[in-house]
Amino acid sequence: MTNVQRSRRQVRLSRALGIALTPKAQRIFEKRPYAPGEHGRTRRRTESDYAVRLREKQRLRAQYGVSEKQLRAAYEKATRTAGQTGNAMLQDLEVRLDNLVLRAGIARTTAQARQFVTHRHILVDGNIVNRPSYRVKPGQTIQVKPKSQTMVPFQIAAEGVHRDVLPAVPGYLDVNLASLKATLTRKPEAEEVPVQVNIQYVVEFYAR
Repeated sequence: MTNVQRSRRQVRLSRALGIALTPKAQRIFEKRPYAPGEHGRTRRRTESDYAVRLREKQRLRAQYGVSEKQLRAAYEKATRTAGQTGNAMLQDLEVRLDNLVLRAGIARTTAQARQFVTHRHILVDGNIVNRPSYRVKPGQTIQVKPKSQTMVPFQIAAEGVHRDVLPAVPGYLDVNLASLKATLTRKPEAEEVPVQVNIQYVVEFYAR
């Protein structure tokens, strides 16, 4: 799939789910804040409980860019964790390496963050980690490897260019963007996580 095709798909998905998944989708969404297709402007008919929960699950999955299998695995893991399942699920998804590369402002989109990781540009505590799903632990530092820092995409990121389209840096990340470095200082609290979701609906969808 080309970048243009991927971008169009993300815009269409953004409109279908009612959330902007990329900066480009945000701009288009502001102009056309309704679902795609010929019936997009018409008001949704009353949805079933299942449809509402399914859409919420799809929204969460799209915001993290994970597969259905990965999202279900996060749910299963959360059910075995002390405390509320929904909160544990959000915390687990939030500390994925690709996601923290995005939150830090090193990448502009989830897809770009994932590419940086898989192409071996990202270090965790000084070691290359090329698995986007790697869970970063509190105290660990992520950084663009020195050899990669001279590349144009990273020089752009170091200047803070992506910050204008990303949420504010969350309180659990200590970021030094000029050094292309960020440390996860503690576990995220669910209410701090910058995603749009009713996590209880997602839990109910999987628990049915």
